[in-house]
Amino acid sequence: MFGRSRLGGALAYLAAAFLLLPLVAVIPVSFTAKRFLSLPDGEWSLRHYRALFEDGAWLSSIGTSFTIALVSSILATALATSFGLGLWLRRPRAGALFVGFALLPMVVPPVTSAIILYFLLARLGLLDTIAGLVIGHAIMTLPFAVIAMLSAFAKLDRSLEMAARNLGASTTQSIFLVVLPNLRTGILSAWFLAFILSWEESSVTLFTSGVQVITLPKLIWDNLRLNVDPVIAAISVVMVVVTTVVIITRALARHRLSTPQ
Repeated sequence: MFGRSRLGGALAYLAAAFLLLPLVAVIPVSFTAKRFLSLPDGEWSLRHYRALFEDGAWLSSIGTSFTIALVSSILATALATSFGLGLWLRRPRAGALFVGFALLPMVVPPVTSAIILYFLLARLGLLDTIAGLVIGHAIMTLPFAVIAMLSAFAKLDRSLEMAARNLGASTTQSIFLVVLPNLRTGILSAWFLAFILSWEESSVTLFTSGVQVITLPKLIWDNLRLNVDPVIAAISVVMVVVTTVVIITRALARHRLSTPQ
C-alpha cells in the first residue's frame, strides 16, 4: 500500500509525464527524412536541422525574437522593480488598487489587449517596428514581473533599509546599496519570466507586425498556415532544449545567490 509520500511522488511524476509527453513526441518527427510532418519510417535524417540553420528567414526571426525579448524583459523588470519599490517604501492606502491596475493586462483576454495595442502603436507610428513590439511585449509581460517583484519585496526585511538610514545613508544610497542587492534573486526571476513570455508571445505580434518585423512565433504561425514544413518540428526541439538549458542555468544561479557566502 502506498504511503502519502509515495502517492504524492507518483502523482507528481504522472503530472510531469502528462506535461512533457507532447514535447517529447515532436523529437522523432524532427528527424524524419520526408518533406512533410511524419514519424521516421526507418530512416532518420538531419536535413530539417540543416535547413533551419541555412535558411536566412529562420535565423533572422530568431535574432529578432531574441532582441525583442531581451530589451522588453529588461524594460518590464525595471518598471516592475520601480513599482514594487514605490509600494514597499510608501505603503499607500490605495496600494491594492495600484496592484490591480498593474495586473490588468494579465486578466484581459490577449486578443483584446492586442487590439488595444494595435490602435496605440498605430497612433504612435510604431506599427510593425522593433520599438513597437518591445513596448507591446513589455506591457504584456509586466504583470508577471510585478508578481515576482512583489513576492521578493514581501520577503525583504524593512529593518535593513531602516538600519542604513540610521547609519547616515541617503534614500538613494539605501536603495542602490542595500535594498536592490538583497532583491537580486527576485529581479533575476522577474527578468527570466518576462524574457520567456516575450520569446513565445504571439497574439500581440500577429496584430502589430507582419512585413518589416517577423519574430519566430510569427514565422512558425505563417508556416503552419501556408506550408506544414518539418523544419517547424526542428525549431520546436531547439526551443525546448534552449529553454531547458536556461531553466537549469537559472535554477543554479538562484541557488548560488540564495546560498549564504
